[in-house]
Amino acid sequence: MAAKKPIIDFSNKSISYKEKNCVHQVLRLHPQQMTVDINILENGVKKGILKLPFAHLPKEIKKLVKPN
Repeated sequence: MAAKKPIIDFSNKSISYKEKNCVHQVLRLHPQQMTVDINILENGVKKGILKLPFAHLPKEIKKLVKPN
């Protein structure tokens, strides 16, 4: 059985990008499922946390959040 990969926390690194009129901040990477937890901020107000597949991130953010 393969060992579980640990969850990587990015909440203190302030990795974010803008999509439409919201700011998406990367919180955690789950390498086992290749998903990312995203904090959604609209006008500085937290709208919620979204779980996205790693492949849906912009290229610039993927370079900063490497799963390897």
